[in-house]
Amino acid sequence: MDKLYSSLFQSLLDNESGLLDPANLVSTLTHHGLCVDHDVRLRGLKTALSLLPYDTQLTQQSFSELAKPHLSLLEKALKGQLIIPDFEHFTAKIRSIFDRVATNHSGKVADYIPQLARTNPDYFAVTVCSTDGQIYSLGDSQVQYSVQSTFKPINYCIALELLGEEMVHAHMGREPSGLGFNALTLNAKGLPHNPMINAGAIMGCSLIQPELPLADRFDHVMSTWSALAGHARIDFNNSVCLAEKDQSDRNAALAHFMREKKAFLPHTNIRETLDFYFQCCSIEVSTSIHAQIAATLANAGVCPFTSERVFSNDTLKHCLSLMYSCGMYEFSGEFAFSVGIPAKSGASGTIMLVIPGIAGIVIYSPRLDDIGNSVRGVEFSKELVKHFNFHNYDSFSYHSGKDDPCHPRVEQALQQQFALIAAASRGDLHEIRRLISLGTDINQGDYDGRTALHLAVCENQLATVQFLIDAQAVIHAKDRWGASPVDDAKRLGYKTIEECLISC
Repeated sequence: MDKLYSSLFQSLLDNESGLLDPANLVSTLTHHGLCVDHDVRLRGLKTALSLLPYDTQLTQQSFSELAKPHLSLLEKALKGQLIIPDFEHFTAKIRSIFDRVATNHSGKVADYIPQLARTNPDYFAVTVCSTDGQIYSLGDSQVQYSVQSTFKPINYCIALELLGEEMVHAHMGREPSGLGFNALTLNAKGLPHNPMINAGAIMGCSLIQPELPLADRFDHVMSTWSALAGHARIDFNNSVCLAEKDQSDRNAALAHFMREKKAFLPHTNIRETLDFYFQCCSIEVSTSIHAQIAATLANAGVCPFTSERVFSNDTLKHCLSLMYSCGMYEFSGEFAFSVGIPAKSGASGTIMLVIPGIAGIVIYSPRLDDIGNSVRGVEFSKELVKHFNFHNYDSFSYHSGKDDPCHPRVEQALQQQFALIAAASRGDLHEIRRLISLGTDINQGDYDGRTALHLAVCENQLATVQFLIDAQAVIHAKDRWGASPVDDAKRLGYKTIEECLISC
């Protein structure tokens, strides 16, 4: 254990005094995406640092005492083992996308209630939160907004946890409707098409603890939101809720239509269900909190900050499947095709992206397109998958040129290089072709300067030698001992390969 503390301490030193400036520890953690001021996992470290006398320098012993309660997290960060190791490179690209999208001023703010119509149309915020709790925010990330339809996947998860898949889907479908989110229509069984549209969300509300008073039901939803966000404070906008109730004719019509079709549980109180629905729409967060919730969904229901399991794996599997196919209103199919990330949008101008196993990203920009999705949010999402391999099917695109932020760029290049050299030594042409398609340099040598061609020659892999020559491998490349592939062929007596090399 002492060796581990020593290696971490040495990695933080930036001078020859053998002492560590606490500010250097904080800045290094920030560099890796961990915020000492706000991360609940580092609350004890923040307190300990605040109690240090001014200008205190840490010895290895005092550092070890500070680090001990947080050792696992500090080790992952300082060793580059967080889910996004090169967080600075990743966030630089996020900033570039943000700046480019910020120039888009098209669309208009939702105006069906005054509280949304009065929103500043120029608000723009993006927050990224990884499944390891790395956070990066841009723009108006502390501005509060009502979550609107982004509550729908959360309520769906709550219902699944309480009742199970079979019971929940006895009252709602799981297919895209192909129609507007508030269309007065049900599926062939007289049920709402899915939980991501208004009818399905109203049904979802009716399934959450119907035996309890409305106040207790809403408390359960609010406490779930807080747990998803690491027990952060979650707010509620009563003005939005009252305004939603004033404009409730369409939603009331949907509810009565479902009651006519006997879609609800027996004895469901329609008015109370609608009030519950409007309350859930009026939950209020900022992108900095919303992204933490998205990260918990990305982390299979386990909050990155508390390690508390809020939802089960199966619940998240069902939820993300429906976010992928139904989460963006009647734009859902196009979004799945072009972006390929589970998402849910809301009329306040927010889009919640869930990248399974990696991160949650929330974009907030109130200007909406004709469908009701944030214009900048959609554009940001499209730009995101142009730069990163976040599309669900990017794994098929070997030579896409996109960044994989979960693997350091140098590490990726070295792994590919060593794989190419190993494939050449065993004559695996299929693997060589695959690696070349990824852009691997066939003339890059290993530590000893030996290239793929060197190894193919030494292992007498004639077909591989011919393939590499055709692929423009340098036949006179020298290793650290000054030997070329031609020299190796002569030394080993491989006449056919020697002639092949000389004749090219």
